Amino acid sequence: QVQLMESGGGLVQPGGSLRLSCAASRGSIVSKLAAWYRQAPGKEREFLGRIIPSGETSYADTVKGRFTISRNIAQNTMYLQMNNLTPDDTAVYYCTIDRYWGQGTQVTVSS
Repeated sequence: QVQLMESGGGLVQPGGSLRLSCAASRGSIVSKLAAWYRQAPGKEREFLGRIIPSGETSYADTVKGRFTISRNIAQNTMYLQMNNLTPDDTAVYYCTIDRYWGQGTQVTVSS
């Protein structure tokens, strides 16, 4: 069983930045498909972007140019760098690696 531990969420002002982390407890993330999703209150879970084993990334149009997915293979951790945040980005953010999901971390964008 693999556990994904998310961290980095919190309260940020509009225009600010946050970096979320997703650390895998075992195994190697480099050979797995990994992705980030979010779910806002009353809305369906939304795909944000993914990173494939080669390291290539792709993003949903809603976050393209503002969000960046990366990974640290040595630390078995995936990241989501979020810039120029707006209140519409307020949601619980989830990482997924292979078939495993993190517990979610709350991101609130408010002044």
